[in-house]
Amino acid sequence: MSSHRTVAILAFDDMEVLDFAGPYEVFNVAGELGEGSPFSVFSVGLTEAPAVGRGGFTVTPTYSLDDAPPADVLVIPGGAGTRPLLQDERLLAWLRERAAEVELLLSVCTGALLLGAAGLLERRSATTHHDAFDELAALSPTTKVVQGQRFVRSDERIVTSAGVSAGVDASLYVVQELTGPETRDRTVSEMEWMWQS
Repeated sequence: MSSHRTVAILAFDDMEVLDFAGPYEVFNVAGELGEGSPFSVFSVGLTEAPAVGRGGFTVTPTYSLDDAPPADVLVIPGGAGTRPLLQDERLLAWLRERAAEVELLLSVCTGALLLGAAGLLERRSATTHHDAFDELAALSPTTKVVQGQRFVRSDERIVTSAGVSAGVDASLYVVQELTGPETRDRTVSEMEWMWQS
């Protein structure tokens, strides 16, 4: 079960800090502690310019949309910055293209709105931040919006999570799915995270 996987995390202006940093920490720690270094993480920006998240949290992308290599896992954070991107056809086309290639696509919080805008949640169950349930339903009317769950397995390739800290739980779920419970448990212990299944 221990083959190496690359994890790409989208970075954009006004992203929620923990939506980005939580999954980054999970996959990075799992990559360090798991047998055979099962994960390596890189960031992808809309351009090569630094992405300035909530409160001034800044990420210098490893790659841009134009030169990002294929990844096994793709993480889409949320935050106020998702709203202007809902009409960014270049990004939505990139998401559709990558969704067909990755092993797993994970959205955190309002990152699900981008998946909805890209048509990736049609006729699927999904969740998002509790303040955005109606937005997701309007963007993707055939989506069954699930309330009260930390994360939802939307289909064999897509996992959507609720707000902010729920992205850590969803990332730990993905670690367990791809590498087994031992790596997940090592990661939870190192992070002192209260695991929620």
